[in-house]
Amino acid sequence: MSTSTSGWTSERFYAEYETPAYYEKHIAQVRHFVDLHKTSGRRVVLITSGGTTVPLERNVVRFVDNFSAGTRGAASAEYFLAAGYAVIFLSRQHSQFPYTRLYSHTTNPFFDILQEPQSASGDGQIRVKDDQVEKLLPVLHAYHQAIQTQCLLSVPFVTVIEYLFLLRGISNEMKPLHKNAMHYLAAAVSDFFIPLNRIQEHKIQSSDGGLQLVLEPVPKVLADLVHDWTPESYVVSFKLETDKRLIIPKAEKSLDRYGHQLVIGNDLARRKTELVFIERVPENERKAGARAYKSTEFHLPKEATYEIEQDVVASLNDRHSQWIDGSA
Repeated sequence: MSTSTSGWTSERFYAEYETPAYYEKHIAQVRHFVDLHKTSGRRVVLITSGGTTVPLERNVVRFVDNFSAGTRGAASAEYFLAAGYAVIFLSRQHSQFPYTRLYSHTTNPFFDILQEPQSASGDGQIRVKDDQVEKLLPVLHAYHQAIQTQCLLSVPFVTVIEYLFLLRGISNEMKPLHKNAMHYLAAAVSDFFIPLNRIQEHKIQSSDGGLQLVLEPVPKVLADLVHDWTPESYVVSFKLETDKRLIIPKAEKSLDRYGHQLVIGNDLARRKTELVFIERVPENERKAGARAYKSTEFHLPKEATYEIEQDVVASLNDRHSQWIDGSA
């Protein structure tokens, strides 16, 4: 497998592909959602979550996938909803979802909290086990609250092509929210893709021998988002590294290159318990000769009974308030 150095601009990428199926339906739902919450003055956050795929065939059998279960995005959505935000949840199909993630088939199987009817002569009702009600009830209540208040909108994607089209479309619809918009870009987006003219129609045959792929870099659309699509949004991106020493310098480079507000950096091995915010020092607080960027570390205590995303969202809520007030 090799990578090309030719590069693709975002304009060329969007011109190359047709609009994905169901795109117009999803964008219409987003438009209604944004109008609803713009009228009420509620803040709206777009959370991207889960990994994108790169198809190797047009009739897809094989694909290259990115590592991500979508746990951070799903957990963060719950805390944003609790903080009063409306959430557009742009997530990989079948990845972790707010609230239901707590009863997934791998961590806490839903069937394990249920009990069958006591006897054939009973009322035939399936019930939640008594010792599980206290845990389930607040989760169920929060989920129903989000749905009944129309504060949670789910938009699915699978491929990196679908993701990039939906990101652009949703961001453009969020422009009327002005500073009440936030982007929380937690999805694990593919760095490379195979252009449409190099993808064969049908399944690649293993009988043909070895397989050699030439991948192109996926265009970086963050600058488009920051400067064109939703220029007043408070934009948060993520930087995941396996070498902790690279996080801060690469995050600072990203802030300098794209002009957004904050990068959340995390080390793959410690991503559930440690992370760091990297952001600019406001000009009115910067001393002569001082660094242009500052970092704030978050550590989840060993005895903690909550998730680190709770602290992350609380801190972002404060920063978003400062952004809206013009003090950040």
